[in-house]
Amino acid sequence: MARPRRIVLLRHGESEGNTDDTVYEREPDHALHLTEAGWRQATEAGGRLREVFGEEWVSAYVSPYRRTHQTFRALGLDPRRVRIREEPRLREQDWGNWQDAEDVRLQKIYRDAYGHFFYRFAQGESGADVYDRVGAFLESLHRSFEDPDHPPNVLLVTHGLTMRLFCMRWFHWTVAEFESLSNPGNAESRTLLLGTGGRYHLDRPFERWCTPESYGATG
Repeated sequence: MARPRRIVLLRHGESEGNTDDTVYEREPDHALHLTEAGWRQATEAGGRLREVFGEEWVSAYVSPYRRTHQTFRALGLDPRRVRIREEPRLREQDWGNWQDAEDVRLQKIYRDAYGHFFYRFAQGESGADVYDRVGAFLESLHRSFEDPDHPPNVLLVTHGLTMRLFCMRWFHWTVAEFESLSNPGNAESRTLLLGTGGRYHLDRPFERWCTPESYGATG
């Protein structure tokens, strides 16, 4: 099995939805563009990644949203050394119908009280739903490692919540641990590095906004 030396998770650059909630009343989430600042953030992230990858091959998976595709384009990676696939299972959490701004505001309050993992938006997804599809993607990813010529680098261009849930699934974090962590900033990355004994570790932790409150033996 050709395990990659690093698996880089990258959040998209700043999008229109990050600066103006009302845009969701006019445009579908998947169609939102990067802002000018988002393009700059993605370009800067590309400089860092090109330095890390060097001349090595990269297997890249990109969420099907416009802002993630634009982020990938701004990275400026050498297309001769990158194998890229669009991966729908890495998409953003489905928020449901965003046309009613007041309903969305109330649902966000309910979610914060109920918990981001378990609360399901009306006509949308819960964090648990996203966890399940990320888990299905991970099974496919692990099967790809069976190729003896698999590139030494994997890059996932995705979304903040999806990044946290990917790591939750990979490292077997509890729900309480997940709930205590914040999303990374726009165009921020977290990297799983292959260490001795074939185990991966994060290059740096997610920021913690509270102390995890466990229900019992798994905490």
